[in-house]
Formats: sequence, C-alpha cells, structure tokens
Amino acid sequence: MSKPVLVAVSNTISFVNPKAPVFPRLALGKQWNEITVTWTSGYSISEAVPFVEWGKFGGSPAQTPAGTLTFSQNSMCGAPARTVGWRDPGFIHTSFLHGLWPNQMYYYKVGHQLSNGTIVWGKPYSFKAPPFPGQESLQRVVIFGDMGKAERDGSNEYSNNQPGSLNTTDTLIKDLDNIDVVFHIGDITYANGYLSQWDQFTAQIEPIASHVPYMLASGNHERDWPDSGSYYDVKDSGGECGVLAETMFYVPAENRANYWYTIDYGMFRFCIGDTEHDWTEGSEQYKFLEECFATVDRKHQPWLIFAAHRVLGYSSSSGYVAKGLTGEPNGRESLQPLWQKYRVDLTFFGHEHMYERTCPVYENQCVNTNKTQYSGTMNGTIHAVVGGGGKSLDDFSTLVPSWSLYRDVDFGFVKLTAFNHSSLLFEYKKSRDGQAYDTFTITREYKDVLACVIDSCPPKTLSS
Repeated sequence: MSKPVLVAVSNTISFVNPKAPVFPRLALGKQWNEITVTWTSGYSISEAVPFVEWGKFGGSPAQTPAGTLTFSQNSMCGAPARTVGWRDPGFIHTSFLHGLWPNQMYYYKVGHQLSNGTIVWGKPYSFKAPPFPGQESLQRVVIFGDMGKAERDGSNEYSNNQPGSLNTTDTLIKDLDNIDVVFHIGDITYANGYLSQWDQFTAQIEPIASHVPYMLASGNHERDWPDSGSYYDVKDSGGECGVLAETMFYVPAENRANYWYTIDYGMFRFCIGDTEHDWTEGSEQYKFLEECFATVDRKHQPWLIFAAHRVLGYSSSSGYVAKGLTGEPNGRESLQPLWQKYRVDLTFFGHEHMYERTCPVYENQCVNTNKTQYSGTMNGTIHAVVGGGGKSLDDFSTLVPSWSLYRDVDFGFVKLTAFNHSSLLFEYKKSRDGQAYDTFTITREYKDVLACVIDSCPPKTLSS
C-alpha cells in the first residue's frame, strides 16, 4: 500500500446504464402483513418515478410507488466520511408492500419510469410474506453481528480485516431456502467513513437481502462520533454518525435516528435495542424496551428475544475481563431486572468477535442445571454473543465463568427454529461448513411462561 507498482492498464470500461436500479433489500414493516423494498439508483425523482411491480404468483401484478431519499456531504459528521471517504450515494428508494397474505410467495421487481414513458427495470426477485403474529408454522431466524465485507478477488481495500465475511455470506446463501429472516446486529459494513463500501456490502448480500428480510441493529461502527448524540464519545463510525445505516436500510423504528424497534414475526417477538444510545433506567429507550417486553401475548408469541450490538448481558471476552467487566458498564445492571420480570428467553449481542453461550442465568448465577435440553420453567435468560460474522476474531479470558457453557473463537452465526408454540431449536453454526457445533432445545407449555420465578412476580403477602 505504501509503494504501489503499476502492473497494467485495462481497456476503457463503461456501464450500460450507470443509473440502473441495483441491490434490493427487504425488511419487515411496522405492520405484520407488510414488506418494504429498498434499493439504490442514480435516478432522482425529477428524472424518473420509482416503483415496485409485484404480486402473487399466478395473479395480476400491482404497482406501488416508492419514496426517495439521499444525503449530502454536509450530513456527515467528520473525516473521512466528510473528506476523502465521501462519495455521492445516488438515491435510496423505499416502497411499502401492504396487504400481504400470510406465508404466500410473491414476485417483485423494481422500476423507474422516465419522462418519455420508458421503464428501466431491475432484476426479478421473490419473497415469502411474513406469518400472522402468533401463527403456528415453521419459522427460521438467523442472527449474527460484525460481518463486514471483503473482495472476492482477494484484492486489498481500506479496513481489510473481515476475513470471515464471504464465508458467512456464502453459507447463508446456500441455505437460503431454510431461512425466513436475518438479523445483522450491528457493525454492518466497517466502511468507517469510506462510503463506497456500503455499495460493496449491499452487492455482497444481495442474494440474501433480496429474498428474505434483512434486519439491522446499530453498532459503534455505524453510529459513534463525538458530540453527535451517541452514547460513546468515540470516532468508530469514521464520521458517518448513523446517516448511512439509517438511510441505506429500512427498519420499522418510530425515528430511525433512534435505532430501536419491535418485530412481531409469527411466534416470535423481537425487541431490538440500540446500544449507541442511552438504555439505562429512565431513558427513552428503557421505556420502549419495557413496553416491548410487557405487551407481547406469550400465549400466542411464546418466544421473546432481545438483541443489540454491544454486550449488555454476559461475556468472558478478554477485552471485557481485562477491565474487570463481563459486559458494558451499567448494561446488565439496568436491563437484567426487565429480562427477568418479563421472562425474556434469549438475548443476542455482537461487538466481541467470537461465540459464547450461557446457561439460563440471573445475577451471575446459573438458575437451571441443564445444558442442552430445557423444559418447563426456565428461571432465567440465556445470553449469546454472536459477533463472529466476519471481522477478525477476538480472544477469551483464560478464566471460564461458571455461567459460560460454550466458547468458540471462530466465524459463525446462530439459527433459531420455532417448530410450534412449545418447541424451539437453537443452533450455533460455523461459517466454514454450515454445520451446528452448539445446540439446545427449549420445550415448554404456556403455564411455564406464566409461572413465577425469582423477581418476576409482584410481591405478595399472606393477608386475607
């Protein structure tokens, strides 16, 4: 990099249409029967009208208009995003497909109608509509963090330290027919202010994100910048300060500048947190999270999941342990009472580039002695660190806490499979081969969710 040598010069290369629509990415909407389609193009709304043509297979197509966003160099908070890393993003379009029938297959393609009536089409794609909240059907969810992107030809690039990224991407593509939703919980691209790498990332995940909803959580490499309102006063975003993540992808947040939101997907409820904004007791996000936990109907949606980027639960990574911690300061202290009160089943975190899974735990103590088969009342929450999506790996401490059941320094992801209201399968899979290396099952009835456990029910007396 310091002494480049010219090897050759290619013939002149040009695009057939440099403004053509590319890289569609699906997301779940605010309503259960809604899918959003977001894509990138070079067409402003003064040049062409963006829309999606879609319908059920065998049915007549509908056309739904799309909104258009972009951002300027002045929207960036600092260098390099505002200087050498800046590149015009083009235009980001999002269309909302409403009134979907549960679990039905749909086709779609994006288009731009020019002023002369000509339509510039994208490629054809398909997706499966979400299930109704509480609906009993096979539902499969993949969760990981910290993936980034990489060059397939092995060439170098800025921030070239995500060696597992392509393995994770390719393994998910191979199993795509057995995946319904993907959650990428922070540290998305590691562009760190070099904006063209967001296009590289959306191109890399296109086979996944164009077929199943690709949901994000915000991480430090998307959001953090001094004096910009982020919880941490560091420069990890390279000056992006959340603008790219909030614009390039859709999430059903009330305000995308605050990256927390609720997803109801069949038998699951997902409460997605934003660790780059204040989550402590009394904060706006804390109130949101409690409402998300409290309002789910566990009779119909028994599987309650919390996910966020930085570790707010339990981790024995060397980075935390060296500071005398097992997660972010004030993380578990603030949120563990909510997880216990509302009997959250599982939490997922990234940030630490490894895999770790705990026992059902409360206040540093295992509250269930089983390791691979859980039945009846759980008594606590199982925590998983799933930051092995692709970024160069971290190390564990030499001390293994009693609550840590499985630790692995490798690239991988977790897959959850809900078979019905009573049975859930958890699998940690390595990106190298897609095989499961850590698994457990949860089997229970509705009464087990209702049962009181430590600190989960209001105090009561023996008075008549």
